[in-house]
Amino acid sequence: MANVVGEGAAGRSTRTLRAEGALTAIAVDPESPDRVRRILEQALVFAGAAFAAVYTVGADGELLCLAESAGVPRTLCGVRDSYPVAGHAPVAEAHRGRPVWLGPDDLAAQAQSRRVPSRDFFLAALPLRGDGGGCLLAVSERAGGFDADDRFCLGLVADSLALPVPPATAEGADLRPGGFSLAMDTGRVRVGEDILELFGLDPDDFDGRVETLLGLTVPEDLPSLMSVVEADHMTIGDRELEFRVLQPTGPPKWLRLRGRLVHGGEGRPARLVGSVADASTLRSDITDVARIQRLAAALATAVTVRDVGKAVVAALRRPLRADRIALAELESERLVVTVLDPPEPEAWPDLWRAEWRTEWPDAPVRTMPTLAAALREGRARIWPAGSPLETALAEVGPGGLAMLPLPAGNRIAGACLIGWDTPHDFGPDERALLTAAAGLAGQALMRARAFDAEHELVGMLQRQLLPRRLPRLPGAVAVARYLPSTAGLELGGDWYDVIPLPDNHVALVIGDVQGHSAGAATLMGQMRTALRAYAVEGHPPDVVVSHANRLLMDMETDLFATCCYVDVDMEEGFAWCVRAGHLPPVLRHPDGRTEIAEAEGGPPLGVVRQSDFPMSPLRLQPGTMLALTTDGLVESPDSDIDEGMNGFARQLSAADPADLGTVADALLGKAPRSDDVALLLMRYDGMASRPLRESWTVWRVPQAVGHARRFTRRTLRSWGVTADVDGALLVVSELVTNALVHTEGPVRLDISLVNDRLRLAVADASPRTPVKPTSIGWEATGGRGILLVEAVSAGWGTLPVSGGKQVWAEFVLRP
Repeated sequence: MANVVGEGAAGRSTRTLRAEGALTAIAVDPESPDRVRRILEQALVFAGAAFAAVYTVGADGELLCLAESAGVPRTLCGVRDSYPVAGHAPVAEAHRGRPVWLGPDDLAAQAQSRRVPSRDFFLAALPLRGDGGGCLLAVSERAGGFDADDRFCLGLVADSLALPVPPATAEGADLRPGGFSLAMDTGRVRVGEDILELFGLDPDDFDGRVETLLGLTVPEDLPSLMSVVEADHMTIGDRELEFRVLQPTGPPKWLRLRGRLVHGGEGRPARLVGSVADASTLRSDITDVARIQRLAAALATAVTVRDVGKAVVAALRRPLRADRIALAELESERLVVTVLDPPEPEAWPDLWRAEWRTEWPDAPVRTMPTLAAALREGRARIWPAGSPLETALAEVGPGGLAMLPLPAGNRIAGACLIGWDTPHDFGPDERALLTAAAGLAGQALMRARAFDAEHELVGMLQRQLLPRRLPRLPGAVAVARYLPSTAGLELGGDWYDVIPLPDNHVALVIGDVQGHSAGAATLMGQMRTALRAYAVEGHPPDVVVSHANRLLMDMETDLFATCCYVDVDMEEGFAWCVRAGHLPPVLRHPDGRTEIAEAEGGPPLGVVRQSDFPMSPLRLQPGTMLALTTDGLVESPDSDIDEGMNGFARQLSAADPADLGTVADALLGKAPRSDDVALLLMRYDGMASRPLRESWTVWRVPQAVGHARRFTRRTLRSWGVTADVDGALLVVSELVTNALVHTEGPVRLDISLVNDRLRLAVADASPRTPVKPTSIGWEATGGRGILLVEAVSAGWGTLPVSGGKQVWAEFVLRP
């Protein structure tokens, strides 16, 4: 990471450096199954792309096929799933090594580009460096398209997508085990001996015709097979189904076919390529009761509405051999679709496509009166092939359609539509299966809807309660990151804060409330506010944490919280650290050496009312990086927290602190995501110009004001200040007099000079703020002090200081 940020970083934007760091973090795990998708997501984040995809050379070597994508659905951008290698599409040009950058006018002139009307796109196609060729395709909807930084980031993404040479599968090349290749125009099929053995055929007796293989299938399974091997019934993409083949003796054998229809290129027919495997050991002849039991088990662990839909699809589509399934929530008069299988828009009716909003469509119930009537009845309905249905329903299942209302208590939570392309006979066992599945899915859908509502509430609280931005710090730079969990509610009680304090002090706070719920997020906001309030009042770090502990105890909640509070003196490079059951800070010294601070800790907040929270000193040299984190980054089921902290320290040692954003992104890239994570980094650079400071304890003696004036005059003379001295002495007289007359306890005079700004402050033990009188009569004997201070100074005010207050006034010194 140090080399990545250090070499050539001069003149580079922060965005490109962060992109480089994020891609470097992904490259650490080349075996990750979602590596390509994660790389593509960086094009969305750092290059402003709405859609990004990788095209690779297909199995026949004549097509560039869509291998992976991220962003909006490709159909919204008019992007195909394959292009001829020898063609002139931007994808083909980039594959041949020439980067392509096109705007809306260029795209309009492209004959190969299927664009969506009334939308302006900018398209980029960049070649990949790997021996396998291919290209990166990116689409932007932003005005102006891809700027210089966007193009640089896209180049980084393309460089990270090195692809190997694909295996040769052209005519004459050996097929992989279990593979086949079917020419869709002639029906000639190339298969290996292993597939022929599954069909019970001798290689010498096979004539190469697909009809020969189809003739050995069970007649009931033939329609589903025909929907795959006939091009008109299959869109470009993957398909999978199971079917049975007859055996000389015994029951039929179950086989599983996986296929992908690919274009044959210009002037050549399409081909179906894929594999056939023995599914006998994978597919048991389970009963409908067993299927319902499996569905119930899957729904028991389904958390979100989308999880419920996926469980229903997995439980019904294969047993029913359905061609499409849609599951939707019922909201007023609209069916809000949550799961479609298959997910491609072209597999669904035109009306549904017209209502496509983002990823899934909303289906208007008013345009489907037959469906509306069935929902009012609240019972499952089955329409065989040829039933008079409105177009929006008939096109879902031209060979038969089943509609399952999903009941939940005394209402209908949603509906499940199951459609077949070829005529389907509905047996009594299927009807029982559909009815039982509908009841289970309806209850699960209501539970999931409640979970999603709570998730949205917690998310809103989390966004509102964390700082929107960090303040600018004198002599330091700070960055923070929050990463939600991917399990459960995904949002919890982790928080961070950076609090500017008087006299160039800064408080860094990080904490974690127990649990993952709306209650944890709410309590997090309360604790963050309380710690900030106590810190701004001027209390020392141990008192701040102690007050927060007592507050949490008084709230009578069952939750507790941990936190680490660090008060940094930016002028001296010194800090006090207080821990309440939290992880200690990690220091990265300028020479790259890391150190887990030996900071003594107290118990978590909200556990013991009378607790000691000791302060531990930290020394910060210019160039030191201070890191605070929560346990979600360093603890996982596979390793304990000590190992995680040591690994965290090693990562910091290898990082380049020049760009804290890049460091933070790289650290979060290795997070296990089993818990939410908060991360706060600060690089201490030291103040370029340190203020001059002097203090004087004002004793309560008759000549106290005179002593304060003489101390002020001597201090200003030693600093070489000659302008505005009389005004400064007048302010000191008034402020010290007010403190001695109207308060009790100690009084302190503080004088500081920063560049041309002179600050005079008098602190006392009374929290009452002086009030400027609205009017003063000629006969009044007092009340003019604050008016005089306001008249001669550039500004004045008050600050809380550990139970008391500080009244200050500033002068902008004349040259």
